[in-house]
Amino acid sequence: MSDLPETMKAIVLKGHGDMNANEYHEDWPTPKIENPDDVLIKVHACGMNNTDVNTRTGWYSKVVSEATSGDGYEEIDTDDPSWGGAPITFPRIQGADIVGTVVAVGANGDPSMVGKRVMADCWLRDWDNPLDKNSTGYFGSECDGGFAEYTKANRHNLQVVSSELSSAELATFSCSYTTAENLLNRVGCKQGDTVLITGASGGVGSALIQLANRRGAKTIAMASESKHGDVAKFNPTAILPRSPTNLAKALKDIIGQETVSIVADIAGGDYFPTLLDVLERGGRYGTSGAIAGPMVELDLRTLYLKDLTFHGCTITTTNVFPDLVGYIERGEIKPALAASYKLEDFKKGQQAFIDKKHTGNIVVTVD
Repeated sequence: MSDLPETMKAIVLKGHGDMNANEYHEDWPTPKIENPDDVLIKVHACGMNNTDVNTRTGWYSKVVSEATSGDGYEEIDTDDPSWGGAPITFPRIQGADIVGTVVAVGANGDPSMVGKRVMADCWLRDWDNPLDKNSTGYFGSECDGGFAEYTKANRHNLQVVSSELSSAELATFSCSYTTAENLLNRVGCKQGDTVLITGASGGVGSALIQLANRRGAKTIAMASESKHGDVAKFNPTAILPRSPTNLAKALKDIIGQETVSIVADIAGGDYFPTLLDVLERGGRYGTSGAIAGPMVELDLRTLYLKDLTFHGCTITTTNVFPDLVGYIERGEIKPALAASYKLEDFKKGQQAFIDKKHTGNIVVTVD
């Protein structure tokens, strides 16, 4: 601990707003171990995610009905601007997808972890009751995260990872892939299912393709046609445009059937009713995002006459993160690193993330 610098470089969010709410500092206080379960980490890389942008802009506030935007909104309710429907504390260092080296552990920690490379589970839990969803928080939201040279996390959230992948590649996994794996768990995805995936060129979408393939399901990826070449690298069964005019016919033409058993939706928006129309009787719908808009139109007759099941998927169960690390170590999934940006170029990186011209994940490197 005595060799650590007193200050560090960090991206500090000073409040809700546009990109300028993020400030780059070179003299921010280095975090210190204060709790016996704390682990201090030298950050190598940290992935970017929609949560970072949505929290900054206040998009989670119920008064916002627009699609996600990186520019902020004219009006938000400061009582519910975060994923959990409650205010967060500023200043805040965001960034959930950390990969780094352990430099110190608290009294309850394992000293042998010092010097080892770790990944972090994004979800903060009451480790006396880890299944209690009401006591959860999110790394980089309810506590400082990884857009900095150093961060600290609870020892239960960390797992040593043995992999030849770079730290930037490993930083593409935690948020996107645990989100996708949790959704597939919730909808009961298994061999023989046909899964329709919206937003398939993004981090969660590309993760859904790989993880559903791993289960033996057929995967139908939906993405902008300019990105079909990149999406094909994740080996979906078939690829469709982002919003075909006649989705049932498009499915029939490409896979020989007009319906699917599962819709894995991270888009929402105006296309939502069309997605439900192609679910088979007894089909399952799961969502973990609404980048195309949170307000949708639902015909309740579609829901009950087709015996559909809906799943809202956010907080993961405790097995999801260690399962994911196992998939990585066994080479069962591959990273989708679209680009990396240095910490001092954070705003350029987040703008590229918002522009959505990439396929996969964008990462901030701190080394």
